[in-house]
Amino acid sequence: MALRRNKRTSDDQPVPAPVEVEGVRHAGPWDSTERTPDEDGTYLDLGSLLVRVRPGLDVQLPTDGAEGEIGAVMLVAESSALELRAFAATRSGGLWDEVRDDLILEVARLDGECEQVDGPFGAELHVKVPAELPDGEQGFQPSRIVGIEGPRWLLRATFLGDAALNPSDDDVLMQTLRDVIVQRGPEPRIPRESLLLTLPPNATLVADDE
Repeated sequence: MALRRNKRTSDDQPVPAPVEVEGVRHAGPWDSTERTPDEDGTYLDLGSLLVRVRPGLDVQLPTDGAEGEIGAVMLVAESSALELRAFAATRSGGLWDEVRDDLILEVARLDGECEQVDGPFGAELHVKVPAELPDGEQGFQPSRIVGIEGPRWLLRATFLGDAALNPSDDDVLMQTLRDVIVQRGPEPRIPRESLLLTLPPNATLVADDE
């Protein structure tokens, strides 16, 4: 399903001044205690994630499993895509190191290729796994997997398509990633627990073929 966003209403709350952030997140993505959405209606409220949408950016919310839970949002721009998933983490951090090791093992199990490189958020993975191409031939599915840790959360960003083959740190998808606001909530959660997404009340679902 593709998601179309209606503009936010005038009942939105005023935007407080942002909190300065140090480290790899000095330019985002943000925690909800550090920044709130602009009042111009460009942010889509998905519950645990606030995503700033831009012209030409298609927003899709695929469901996970038989229960139909929404664990990720897919942002599509021309021949590239960005999948965002948020997870609960501990105050001490370090979850991305564990998840990254697990991903490396999974790629090896799939007979794929995996290279760990230093990116704008620290260590990231450039992955190629075997896949069937649209023409039926066997090829590889490239991806660039980035992990960003915030206050008790981990945001995993997976770039696909051209954004994975030709990584850029200043294209529209990377700008969108830096604009994301994570709303973890105060409740206790198990590390690695998915921060599920919800449909905003001012959104309209449309079929993929519309």
